[in-house]
Amino acid sequence: MSKTESKLPSNFVRDIIDEDLKNNKNEGRVHTRFPPEPNGYLHIGHAKSICLNFGLAIDYNGKCNLRFDDTNPVKEDTEYVEAIQRDIKWLGFDWGEKPFFASDYFEKLYNYAIDLINAGKAYVCDLTPEEMREYRGTLTEPGKASPYRDRSVEENLDLFERMKAGEFKDGERVLRAKIDMTSPNMNMRDPIIYRIRHIHHHRTGDKWCIYPMYDFTHGLSDALEHITHSLCSLEFENHRPLYDWFLEQVEVPANPQQIEFARLALDHTVMSKRKLLQLVTEGHVTGWDDPRMPTLSGLRRRGYTPESIRNFCDRIGLARRNSVVNIAQLEHAIREHLNKITHRVMAVLDPIKVVIENYPEDQVEELEFINNPEDDEAGTRMVPFSRELYIERADFMEDPPKKFFRLGPGREVRLRYAYYITCTDVIKDDDGNVVELRCTYDPETKGGSSPDNRKVRGTLHWVSAQHAEVIEARLYDRLFTKANPDDNKDGGSFLDHLNPDSLVRLETCYAEPYVKTFKPGDRVQFERKAYFCVDPDSTDEKMVFNRTVTLRDTWAKKKKK
Repeated sequence: MSKTESKLPSNFVRDIIDEDLKNNKNEGRVHTRFPPEPNGYLHIGHAKSICLNFGLAIDYNGKCNLRFDDTNPVKEDTEYVEAIQRDIKWLGFDWGEKPFFASDYFEKLYNYAIDLINAGKAYVCDLTPEEMREYRGTLTEPGKASPYRDRSVEENLDLFERMKAGEFKDGERVLRAKIDMTSPNMNMRDPIIYRIRHIHHHRTGDKWCIYPMYDFTHGLSDALEHITHSLCSLEFENHRPLYDWFLEQVEVPANPQQIEFARLALDHTVMSKRKLLQLVTEGHVTGWDDPRMPTLSGLRRRGYTPESIRNFCDRIGLARRNSVVNIAQLEHAIREHLNKITHRVMAVLDPIKVVIENYPEDQVEELEFINNPEDDEAGTRMVPFSRELYIERADFMEDPPKKFFRLGPGREVRLRYAYYITCTDVIKDDDGNVVELRCTYDPETKGGSSPDNRKVRGTLHWVSAQHAEVIEARLYDRLFTKANPDDNKDGGSFLDHLNPDSLVRLETCYAEPYVKTFKPGDRVQFERKAYFCVDPDSTDEKMVFNRTVTLRDTWAKKKKK
């Protein structure tokens, strides 16, 4: 197949594929795969692999399989299978007619194991896990042979069949490849091929009680699916000799090539499925789709777009060495996209009331607002204006400093698309807290401009009190305060670095009526505040908005301080 024109920059994987196509390797085919384990939800790190594998298939007019590595039923569940498929489709990719499963090949993999036993290259071992570790050796010392290594082919076939029949307990016996106990590569020291697990499998039920290991399954499944380029993260680099060894020992219909690349690591984030599961099960977050989680379902609920994630993955590129990416790059990608596509809406998150005393009490005006100045086709909307308004509490100071360009006693400001107002009086409660501002307006400044061209430094957003919709705003922030939560030299836990302010709930906020046109999943910019997304928790009585990202990198300001 010919390569289609790609707008993406070259990288070492593309260079390998280009050379293969030039030499007509694999008959000019490009066939990749994305092989997730169905034991958790996909996260932003998986997005890099998804974009790479599916993206290459698109750019080279090839194919990409979605194949679930479902060889460990202890941790797997159909919930994860469904969530993974949902996330990949949301990212914008399609795996064709059907997804594949490693469990599709259990019978063939079992027969491959029989072939290895018959060839004298696999044996049943009775060592306990502790004994096996002892026999394995170290990085500086060779391992030693298991006392069961020289069992006859007949005995191994009998024991393996009895393992399959369920005669032995979990962990009582394993099937190991017979390779080289003195190899400097620890993965080649007679690795386990099969282990016993008496547990129900989400697809095969109770048919099997022996399950193949990943290293055995991976390459053979690739070969059975005629994969050409098997892209893995760098931790599998030392496993490549084993990947190739299995392919060389049995008859396979294809010879895939394993290529390793650096996985995605973000600061202020953990990517370990075990740790993400711990966050969920211990209640540090509300679930896998909590908007603070780096899962794709969490990012989706927070308001991230598939386009922004794909753009982010393209920009960080592909490398051969591990490194940590600043999460600000991901936040920049979503800001950039939301700036182009979201409507602007006025919402007041920390309200203080303003009464315009010289504005007619019964008068309501409809003022025209531009929905998105970055999008000529976004159109306009009408926003009601009345005598009583809400503004942000932070937009008023009773004794403002010189460079405070917002509202204060005797100061004049512009209300966005409306009028100039001047604060004439400050109303306080018995405790001295400001509860209301009295102002006057200049009727000649309708639309936010003055006929005498007088300058006003501050422009405030506002909401008509009479027409305000009460909403809840959930201000999500980074889940961890430390750039590397896993760096605990003092023996602590990554949980020690949880950000106590990663979620702040503002349950009584006010927004203009236009917010009622949005539905769960829709994204919007609250002017001068941040980008938000309508949460599924929203009801007809009260809408809930999740903060996706601030308008600017507020963490950069924190660092400067």
